[in-house]
Amino acid sequence: MFPDLLEEYALRAAGYARVAGVDEVGRGAWAGPVCAAAVVLPLHRPDLAERLAGVRDSKQMSPAQREQYVLAIQQVAEAIGVGWAWPEEVDALGIVPATRQAMARAIANLQGQADALVVDAMQLPEIALPQRVLVKADVRCLSVAAASVVAKVARDWLMVALEQVFPGYGFARHKGYGTAEHRAALLRLGPSALHRRSWRPLQPFSDRQQA
Repeated sequence: MFPDLLEEYALRAAGYARVAGVDEVGRGAWAGPVCAAAVVLPLHRPDLAERLAGVRDSKQMSPAQREQYVLAIQQVAEAIGVGWAWPEEVDALGIVPATRQAMARAIANLQGQADALVVDAMQLPEIALPQRVLVKADVRCLSVAAASVVAKVARDWLMVALEQVFPGYGFARHKGYGTAEHRAALLRLGPSALHRRSWRPLQPFSDRQQA
């Protein structure tokens, strides 16, 4: 199943010219930030769906496909914004408020104001824009799928870079998610400043010295 533009075109027909699809990645990770992206596609372009054919929910794409299609998204999109919520914010606020904060920052970082939003599964009450909140919007809506790809690639690039800052954890491979390699590194090194210490999998290591 490939996403389409039905929701975006319906909002455009209702008078909202700049519709931003919004999605996030990293909610389930043990370490690293939540990354959100907002993407405004040029809904007036008759070749839009053709130009982005193959873009879908980032979880359904290989790393090579995401790297390929993020370039197409960057070339076609009217605006792209990326926002982050850092591990200390996840610990202080909780994962849902922190995710909303990352999404709000992505929307604020768009070049130009969006008129309406299509958001994957999460209402953003602090954003005073019309919103369509849909379960599996990243599967159904092309602008949200594009946002999922942008967010995934941005976060993966960051986690690869952070492997140099926090060596030994394998962040370049598992990107902060819970794997056997990650757990073994925690047993060996203890948690780093990049870890979400409030999370249950980190509790056994809470008394360890920060790496």
